[in-house]
Amino acid sequence: MTAHSQSRVMWMRGGTSKGGYFLAEDLPVDTAARDAFLLRVMGSPDPRQIDGMGGADPLTSKVAVVRKSDRPGVDVDYLFLQVFVDQAIVSDAQNCGNILAGIGPFAIERGLVTAQEGETRVAIFMENTGQIAIATVQTPGGTVSYDGGARIDGVPGAAAPVPLEFRDTAGSTCGALLPSGNAVDEVEGVRVTLIDNGMPCVVMKAQDVGITGYEDRDTLDKDSALKDRIEKIRLAVGSTMNLGNVKEKSVPKMMLVAPPRNGGAITVRSFIPHRAHASIGVLGAVSVATACLIEGSPAAEVAAIPDGPRKTLSVEHPTGETTCVMELDERGAVTSAAMLRTARKLMDGIVFA
Repeated sequence: MTAHSQSRVMWMRGGTSKGGYFLAEDLPVDTAARDAFLLRVMGSPDPRQIDGMGGADPLTSKVAVVRKSDRPGVDVDYLFLQVFVDQAIVSDAQNCGNILAGIGPFAIERGLVTAQEGETRVAIFMENTGQIAIATVQTPGGTVSYDGGARIDGVPGAAAPVPLEFRDTAGSTCGALLPSGNAVDEVEGVRVTLIDNGMPCVVMKAQDVGITGYEDRDTLDKDSALKDRIEKIRLAVGSTMNLGNVKEKSVPKMMLVAPPRNGGAITVRSFIPHRAHASIGVLGAVSVATACLIEGSPAAEVAAIPDGPRKTLSVEHPTGETTCVMELDERGAVTSAAMLRTARKLMDGIVFA
C-alpha cells in the first residue's frame, strides 16, 4: 500500500500522554508507507504540528498499533511508535507505559478481547521490548468504563483506575538491567547509572550537572548549557548500553535525581531525551525506582527507601508524583513493578493524511 490517505483510529489519553490508537490491519503493511502516513497524521515535521493531530509536544505525538495476539497466554500485541514533532522520524526504539494504559480499553472496544463482568484483565505483549504487561480494565456490565475516582498527577480530574503490572522487564531493550555491568560509571566527568528496567535510562545526580533538581519544566527547557551537557553524556553511552548511535533515537532517557521534598522516595527531572518531561514516563519511573535500590548508585545516595520486601516508592516529578510498587526477591532484586494509571477515550472515527 503506497498511497494511504485515511484510517480508522481512536484518539485516547493514556496516563499523562495522548495519541492515536490503530488496529494493525488499518495501517499500511510496509513500514516506510506506515511511517509516512503517521507523519502526515500528526503534522510532522513542524514545531506546531499545525497540519495534523499532534499537540506540538512529544507526549501528545504518540501512536499505538494493536493486533490480536497468537502468543500463548497473551491477548494482544502492542507496538509503540514515537512520532517526532519537528523531525520526520517515527521511532520504535522505546516502549511507552503511559500509552500502554489505553491498550486494554482499546482492545476491548475493538472486540479483540471479550469483556468480563466487573473488570477484565488484558495480557499485553509489548513488541518494542518483548515483555508482557497485565492491565486491569473496569468493565461493569461488560462495557469499558472510563469514569472513576482514580487520580494521577499530571492529569486533571479523576477516571477509572487501570493498574498495570510489569514482570521480567530487566534489560528489555539493552540486554541487561545494568548494560555496562556496573552500578556506577563515570561519563564526561559525571557519575551515572546506566539502567534498563523497561526503559533505557541514564540516572545521575542533578547537582552533578549544575542544577538543584527542583526546577520547573520551562526553566529546564531553556537551559541550553544543561541540555548540551547531558546530550554529550547520552551520545557517549549509546554503544555501552547496546543502543548503538543514539543521535536520532529517543532513548536513553536522561534522569536527573535529587532528594525527595514531599515525602516521596526521590525527586527526578526527566529529559525525553531533548525536552524536559512534564512528569515522568511509567517505565522511566520503574527504571529510576530500581536505580534507587542499587547500592552505591547516585540514585541510592539521595533516595529515601522504606524497609521490607515490598517497597512503595513515590517518584516526585514536576507535576506531582508517580508511585511504583516494587516486589523484591530474597537477593534484593526487583521481580515485578506495578503502577496505577488511568485512560480516557477522546475520539473514535477516521483520520485523514
